[in-house]
Amino acid sequence: MIRKVGGKEETRRFIENLGFVAGTEVTVVSETNGNMIVNVKDSRIAIGKEMANKIMVG
Repeated sequence: MIRKVGGKEETRRFIENLGFVAGTEVTVVSETNGNMIVNVKDSRIAIGKEMANKIMVG
C-alpha cells in the first residue's frame, strides 16, 4: 500500500495523476535495475528508478 509520494510539487502531482496516491494498493510485476512495471488501480505502468524512489510503500 502506498504511504506517501515524495518529491517536488510538480513531480508529486505527475505521480499522483498516474494513480499513485496514498492508501492505494500497488503490486510490482517486474523489476530490472531499479526500473519497475507495477499494477496500480487496474493499470500496468512502467516507472523508472528515480520515480520509484519517490513512492513510499509499507
